[in-house]
Amino acid sequence: MISYKPFQKLLIDKGLKKKEVMNLAQISNATMAKLSSHEYVSLEVIDRLCAALNCQPGDLLEYVPDLDCTLPNNS
Repeated sequence: MISYKPFQKLLIDKGLKKKEVMNLAQISNATMAKLSSHEYVSLEVIDRLCAALNCQPGDLLEYVPDLDCTLPNNS
């Protein structure tokens, strides 16, 4: 699963409030809520956040393996 914990940490490190980021990146309250609950957001949102915060996608998200999800064995 994708986690947006790095985004939350970035906000703290930069001393930014969610409302400020919403205005800078021109994203909605609903989109910010999705980020807070680690739900899917489009690459367009990631692009806007990177431009507004002068960062890379890896500064906003990380991959966390889902233990319930197993890939089929190709043997």
